[in-house]
Amino acid sequence: MGAALAITRADHTAAELRALAAKSDDGPQVRRLLALALVLEGRSRTEAAEQSGMERQTLRDWVQRYNDEGVDGLKSRSSPGRTPFLTAEQKAELKDLVIQGPDPDVHQVVRWRCEDLRAEAERVNDFETPGGLI
Repeated sequence: MGAALAITRADHTAAELRALAAKSDDGPQVRRLLALALVLEGRSRTEAAEQSGMERQTLRDWVQRYNDEGVDGLKSRSSPGRTPFLTAEQKAELKDLVIQGPDPDVHQVVRWRCEDLRAEAERVNDFETPGGLI
């Protein structure tokens, strides 16, 4: 079993971390700050983790992130998500198509349905929309 990871960053005291937690509107960051404050006050890693609702290993990971990045490293990060299926130009064309509405004589419909839009986009723009996109 490896040695416990110590908080090496001396930017803030436990009281300062608690004050930062009080000002934060990011709930998970607040839990992380309070857990680190407990560790700085001398509580065991296990006790600090349990009181903060996380596993000891998770607390260790947050200590490491805090040592590397400081308080900002404890903020929740959002995933960038998947890449869009359509380019910005294709989205603009689709928006124009929807706003313009169907021509009943040409499109054989009086209002757009998803499947009609998908078929029209593929017909007009020569691009395939993945199933379920529109």
